[in-house]
Amino acid sequence: MYDKIVQIKNSIIQHGPLNDRIYLMKLGDGDAGYLVKELDSLSKEKGYSKITIKVPAEQKSVFEGCGYRLEASIPGFFNGKGDAAFLSKYLKKERQKETNPVKIKEILAIAEQKATQSNAVDDISPLVAGVVDLPDEVEQMSMVYKEVFETYPFPIHDPDYLRKTMASHVQYFYIRDGIRFVALSSAEMDPGCQSVEMTDFATLPPYRGKGLAAILLDKMETVMKRREMLTGYTIARAFSAGMNITFAKMGYIYAGTLTNNTNICGNIESMNIWYKKLNGKTTA
Repeated sequence: MYDKIVQIKNSIIQHGPLNDRIYLMKLGDGDAGYLVKELDSLSKEKGYSKITIKVPAEQKSVFEGCGYRLEASIPGFFNGKGDAAFLSKYLKKERQKETNPVKIKEILAIAEQKATQSNAVDDISPLVAGVVDLPDEVEQMSMVYKEVFETYPFPIHDPDYLRKTMASHVQYFYIRDGIRFVALSSAEMDPGCQSVEMTDFATLPPYRGKGLAAILLDKMETVMKRREMLTGYTIARAFSAGMNITFAKMGYIYAGTLTNNTNICGNIESMNIWYKKLNGKTTA
């Protein structure tokens, strides 16, 4: 059921029927011209309704000339210097139309307003926040993700996926109540770019409304700074007021919206991108 992650030449893509799209996650050197045709061919073969790409900003014109439109930008994504561009190509008109643009604007307005408020992290005693460092804890982690998310764009419900990513490029974080995980998140690192995606936030229903996502994000930033990550970003559900407010209050800057982009909690939803410089002041 989950979409595949595959390599094409030097590039990494995700594609499949769950998200009904292709996602170019990492563009390899010299691949842009080749991939324009390859992604078109694959999308036609599979009948996908959208292609989304994340590429260095200097490469975006190659794709813009072939029907892609810019949806978001992250300054300094590549080693604190080069910008990243998120572009999309819509292959079916209904995929391009936002179902509730007014709600997205309202949530962004609230988040921007809340950004001026204090981002002090509350005491959550007796709950404890920390870093997951034992692979045998992935079974419990998968149970939390299964309870929170009916569907998800990546197989975080699968203990083997959690174990594999934990051993390679993802650091997972937790909040415990006793021995039980009650909230989780992950930092997906790209050491070559010195950028990290703050993602996979999940809080069990009885523990919501306590600001646990902000606690996790604060912990994540501390650890990622030690690992010399320069830019943090997230791809958050556009209709989730709580997550957008959390990132705004923690100093993240809104970078754009990916329309009807991701299958999460049972539906294809639009996603907002937020970013922050982890090594200094963030500028829009």
